[in-house]
Amino acid sequence: MPIKSFKTEIKPTITQKVEINQTIGVCRYLYNLYISINKERYTNKLPFLSGNEFDKWINNVHSQEEGFSWIKNVSSKARKKAIKNAEMAYKRFFNKLSAFPRFKKKRDQNVKLYFVKNNSTDCSVKRHRIKVPLLGWVRLKEFGYIPSNIVIKSGTISYKAGRHYISVITETECISNSSVSHSEGIGIDLGIKTFVTTSNGIKFGNINKTTKLKNLEKRLKRQQRKLSNKNYMRKQKGGTATTTLSSVNIDKQCLKVQKLYQHISNIRTDYVNKVVNTLAITKPLFITVEDLNIRGMMKNRHLAKAITQQKFYEFIIKLKNKARKYNIEFRTVSRFYPSSKLCSDCGFIKKDLTLKDRIYKCDNCGLIEDRDINASINLKNAKEYKVA
Repeated sequence: MPIKSFKTEIKPTITQKVEINQTIGVCRYLYNLYISINKERYTNKLPFLSGNEFDKWINNVHSQEEGFSWIKNVSSKARKKAIKNAEMAYKRFFNKLSAFPRFKKKRDQNVKLYFVKNNSTDCSVKRHRIKVPLLGWVRLKEFGYIPSNIVIKSGTISYKAGRHYISVITETECISNSSVSHSEGIGIDLGIKTFVTTSNGIKFGNINKTTKLKNLEKRLKRQQRKLSNKNYMRKQKGGTATTTLSSVNIDKQCLKVQKLYQHISNIRTDYVNKVVNTLAITKPLFITVEDLNIRGMMKNRHLAKAITQQKFYEFIIKLKNKARKYNIEFRTVSRFYPSSKLCSDCGFIKKDLTLKDRIYKCDNCGLIEDRDINASINLKNAKEYKVA
């Protein structure tokens, strides 16, 4: 059966919040301890410690030591998943797929509580609540978003910017879209000044240029200044306040910054989702995009921030998934294909085209066309492509 995921916000009780925070804290500790031990072994040229060996040592030795009995107070499945994630990070480093694993920080909130369905009574879903192992029934903030007639296999609970989220992996029935009628195919050109330009002349602007996001960026900058070295030390001293009170003030300021980050990210993600849905709802015969070298583009320090804000990678992944849902052929053209320099009318390649040239003027046939529209038409008419 096909797999589908759902993610929504939850509203746990105070007791459930304590349980979630304790589990996430233990998972973060085990993740960092595994990396620390293997980092030391790697420096001393000792054999790599596998996740299973580390888990046995935790259960039989480390948790039995004085002052470490709290490790076994949380779910064993969550502990094993944290160790498995740390082992996977090390293997990716050894296979040269990523950088050396980094330690998890408490304020980053990038550790999750993992749970699985152990028996038929676990992971039940109703309109307004969901049953999670060890936590019991947890209230949902968005009623009816997770269907009540699905089979949940596993899931995670995460904490971010003062809010708790649950993400579940479910089995759903396969819905065939083979009878869907398709219109003519389209080519899509991605850019910074204009986010998306289609071959039929439709343009989606840059959401980051709007007044709302610019004001939020200014607010974020002001709140980040309060966490600078000078202001950080002032909060840490706290005048006549105690050390506990000063650390509380720092945590409050960190939470303000996290909430602003989350708010800005949600606006951008919502815009990406709306653009993807608008493109897919027309049900074109095929969608052609360029295989962008996003990692290489990020090396340009003048454009790196703008490229990150546009969320090109997230847009391509979501568009590909939406195309698969509607049986739309998703094509990718080589990144070396001269879509911008190629004339969409006669095929002439204008080698002296620069980034500041927003209007394409063909030196051969005299075609005058918008640069992005010309590129999207060339992507649509491309003969060599890969089907994802």
